[in-house]
Amino acid sequence: MNRLSVLAAFAVLSTTTGWAVLSARADDKPADAHAKHFDECAKVCADCQVACEKNFHHCFKMVEGGKKEHAKAMHLSVDCAEFCTIAAKLSGRKSELAVTACEACAKACDACAAECAKFPDMPEMKACAEACKKCAASCREMVKMAGHKH
Repeated sequence: MNRLSVLAAFAVLSTTTGWAVLSARADDKPADAHAKHFDECAKVCADCQVACEKNFHHCFKMVEGGKKEHAKAMHLSVDCAEFCTIAAKLSGRKSELAVTACEACAKACDACAAECAKFPDMPEMKACAEACKKCAASCREMVKMAGHKH
């Protein structure tokens, strides 16, 4: 197996494992009153990650076509997607570091939403901004509910 095949297999396994963790947690009965906040936050973050990845592709095509005003949104979208991914994974497994990840994710989502909102006539940009606003709110709610307990 060549190096590229190994890396591709790892990426698929990593993503599959992450989604398996999320879906397994969604079926668990809440162990405490805050478990539902972790589960909901994990789902909202995962949905936002997808919206940001789609928007990254959209912005990349715009920049490639010479519309450099999309460069900042392109970078923020892909970076925000990374924050959403880690927040989703840690929330899904109810990690004690989920609060830290969600605090950072909310800030990343704020920045991404603000930049994407500058292009309200583009469906991809609008969807990204809306997903980021929802994700930031969900992360803040989860942090508030989890408090310093985790």
